[in-house]
Amino acid sequence: MTDTIDDSAQTMSWRTRPESPADRAEVYELTAAAFGRAEEADLVEALRSDPGAWLPDLSYVAEGPDGAVAAYALLTRCHVDEVPALALAPVAVRPGRQRQGAGAAVVRAVLEAARGREERLVLVLGHPEYYPRFGFTRASAYGIRPGFDAPDEAMMALVLNGSACVAPGTIRYPTAFGV
Repeated sequence: MTDTIDDSAQTMSWRTRPESPADRAEVYELTAAAFGRAEEADLVEALRSDPGAWLPDLSYVAEGPDGAVAAYALLTRCHVDEVPALALAPVAVRPGRQRQGAGAAVVRAVLEAARGREERLVLVLGHPEYYPRFGFTRASAYGIRPGFDAPDEAMMALVLNGSACVAPGTIRYPTAFGV
C-alpha cells in the first residue's frame, strides 16, 4: 500500500507495509530516536513478548523512496472493561523525516489493516490537534475513560467499520504500558 500525504510543504510518497522480522532493530532505533529516549522503544519490545497484546499484523512501517524505514505505528490489544479494543502506541517518525507525511501514511495504513481484521475500536492518548484527521474523537463521548488521569481532549477513540454500538467503560492497557 502506498499513501501520498501532504502534511507540510513537501509531498512525498511512502510505501507502507507490515513490519518484518528484519525491521526489528531499525524500528527500535527509529522509535528511540523519535522520542529522544529508549522508553517507547522498550515498550514495543515488552509488547512483543506479551501474547495477549501483540498482534504482529498490526505493527506497520513506512519506507521512503530510498527503502529506509521512516515511520512506525503499532496497534496492540487492549480492552474497555472486558470488550476487546486496540491501542495505538507508539507512533514514531525518524527525525529528519518528520512533517513530511510518513507518520500520517503509516497511521492510515495500520488503521486500514485493523478495519480489514474487522476490529471495532481504536484508542489513542495523543495530540488532540493531530489525531482527529484520522477520525478520532474524544473517548469520553462514548463513555470511555482511562484508568488514570489524562486530559479529556487527549484520550481519543476511533470507531471502525461503522460499529453502531461502542461499550462504555475503563480502558485496560497491556501490562507493558505500566498503567
